[in-house]
Amino acid sequence: MIDSLQRIVESPRFQRFVIAVIVINAVTLGLETSPTVMARAGGLMLALDRAALLVFVVEIAMKLIVYRLRFFRSGWNVFDFTIVAITLAPFGAGFSVLRSLRILRALRLISVVPSMRKVVSALLKAIPGMGSVLTLLLLVFYVASVMTTKLFGGDFPEWFGTIGASFYTLFQVMTLESWSMGIARPVIEAHPYAWIFFVVFILLTTFAVLNLFIAIVVDAMSEVEHDEQAKTRALVDLDHDEVLTEIRALRAELAAFRREEGASRGGAS
Repeated sequence: MIDSLQRIVESPRFQRFVIAVIVINAVTLGLETSPTVMARAGGLMLALDRAALLVFVVEIAMKLIVYRLRFFRSGWNVFDFTIVAITLAPFGAGFSVLRSLRILRALRLISVVPSMRKVVSALLKAIPGMGSVLTLLLLVFYVASVMTTKLFGGDFPEWFGTIGASFYTLFQVMTLESWSMGIARPVIEAHPYAWIFFVVFILLTTFAVLNLFIAIVVDAMSEVEHDEQAKTRALVDLDHDEVLTEIRALRAELAAFRREEGASRGGAS
């Protein structure tokens, strides 16, 4: 029975079915935010939601039966189990926050779609490098915040009156959202040489430091791809060695059979 369940759980058809249920459930949860849809087909939406939850619970139960404690050795299995457990929390008055967390089921696409798993694995692998770049970025922001507070805080207290306000304003500048007409040009009118600061700050943050994030993520994805290729080659080599071992065993058996046949013919003559 367990072998049959394992074949079902690991079959591509079952995986495609789970993906389809996740997508449909995500769509229905989005439609529940529409008063018009809920007025016309609210019962159907809730029924589809319960059906999807039932499918997820059955899937988790099947995997627990098949893998038992090995189920929790996989981080992706723990991720799926946690999301389903959260959405099983009781709903009602005072539980509106938990009810809204049902949309977290859509995140299960990450664990069931291999390409998404690869991206998340790369992001997790890139965290140490990202930490260093983030520290560098925070250092640049701190220095720039102190400078702008001292230089521009008196004339523009709303933007640069405190280090916190300067930090937020510089974050807006880094994102290039209304930075020129909204912030830089008014400051330049009062401080003509302020353009030097804004140009240097944008070059350091937007075009230099943030690109380091991209480089780290790309490098991590390359490492993940390399690791997967290495695992695939190892499996192919293992299968190749097993096939060669079986061929050698068959040849040895055939040679022994021929020797026995030759000996029997020699004795008969």
